[in-house]
Amino acid sequence: MTVTAPDRPTGAAVARDPLLDNAKFLAMVLVVSGHLVEDLRDVPAAHALYFFVYLFHMPLFIVVSGYLSRNFTFSPGKARKLISGLAVPYVIFEVAYSLPRLFLYGKLEISLLDPYYLTWFLMSLFLWRLSTPVWQQLRHPLVVAVGLSLLSGTSALPDELSMNRTFGLLPFYVLGLMLTPEHLDLLRGRRARIAGAAVLATALAGAFAVHRLVPTEWIRWRHANHQIGVDDLTGTLIRLAMLAAGALLVAAFLAVTPRRRTWFTGLGAATMYAYLLHGFVVKVAERFHDALVNPLGVAAMAASGAVLAALLCTSPVRRAFRWAVEPDVSWAFTRLRRPVKTKVRHDMTELLPRAHRSVR
Repeated sequence: MTVTAPDRPTGAAVARDPLLDNAKFLAMVLVVSGHLVEDLRDVPAAHALYFFVYLFHMPLFIVVSGYLSRNFTFSPGKARKLISGLAVPYVIFEVAYSLPRLFLYGKLEISLLDPYYLTWFLMSLFLWRLSTPVWQQLRHPLVVAVGLSLLSGTSALPDELSMNRTFGLLPFYVLGLMLTPEHLDLLRGRRARIAGAAVLATALAGAFAVHRLVPTEWIRWRHANHQIGVDDLTGTLIRLAMLAAGALLVAAFLAVTPRRRTWFTGLGAATMYAYLLHGFVVKVAERFHDALVNPLGVAAMAASGAVLAALLCTSPVRRAFRWAVEPDVSWAFTRLRRPVKTKVRHDMTELLPRAHRSVR
């Protein structure tokens, strides 16, 4: 969620693209509202909206994360950011989300290899980032990524390392790696905005029409085809359709997203805080399920999600929880070792055959 700004030099500085920060914040509103509404899907409208949002909200974050990871390398500085920005917060929140189960049920279950609840995204993003140099060497990386995604649906992959989601959603990360600023510029025109709005409206109407017919697991990317109840051929076709729909809706969402700085642009730079912290509020809200399973309760939770997403991205919250979301672990690292530059003295006599060198 909170990722490095795209490398667009403006003089000596690097400017953030407001389009991406705006898109991340608006998508985070959908994430938080979607999780608050998730437990209320007995209300038909809530189920339809949930289905619509889940078609593209995480693909959007993954595409943006891939786009902003284009310059990732295995350099010491990048590796340290990967550890402090993803690995350490993953461990912190994996433990933190396990504590309520200890207090409520007397059980403490922690498995660092099997992500719990929201932490799957950190695990998957960590693995995707590590694989970045590989994708940049392939001639057709997106084709390979789609192939791996489709094949993952034919296998009963273990839950460790969030493998189903890591492989299933991989094409969106690779798509982001392939994008350039010029590609994003194509989405900034008036025609693109009109087309994007039409696509989103059509998808919303379609979600209301089919949400009861399509198993919810298809939009969660957690299980293999046979676990959802279809054969591999049918499952592969459905997965391919889900990938295409997700990519189209991501493009449509970016097209209608404001391109200039807005009141929430700055909040879009801190969406990781909202992502990792809102789950605790969701767990509390689940205790009031019976009172909220009605249209008014759904509307209240959706609106509360927008307010909560904005609140959790504000400066006071960031200062209070920086130790967990953006921990300073510089103390754990050695000093950066720079390559030692050595001068190589070329002795021309060493280039001559031994016999010639003996003749002076």
